[in-house]
Amino acid sequence: MMSKKQQRLRRARQTRIRIAQQGVARLTVNRTNLHIYASVISGDGSKVIACASTAEADVRKSLGASGKGGNAAAAQMIGKRIAEKAKAAGIDKVAFDRAG
Repeated sequence: MMSKKQQRLRRARQTRIRIAQQGVARLTVNRTNLHIYASVISGDGSKVIACASTAEADVRKSLGASGKGGNAAAAQMIGKRIAEKAKAAGIDKVAFDRAG
């Protein structure tokens, strides 16, 4: 019988295999209490094509005095930012792959 960790890793591996078969880039999103991180990774997983996070200096400035990076407003900002960067890199289709 597999442990919970082994089961989770098995599911993640299967998801990444399915995404690789589709031949599209992966979008991974990770949220902590303080920040939100988003990355677009190539279909074969060899390189990061675009990334955005609330830890970036210009994003923190635009969040205002609160500086909170783990809320809905910050998530919306990071979503727009990662979309712009992916479009600039020539990516128009991604598959969501939760980080971890």
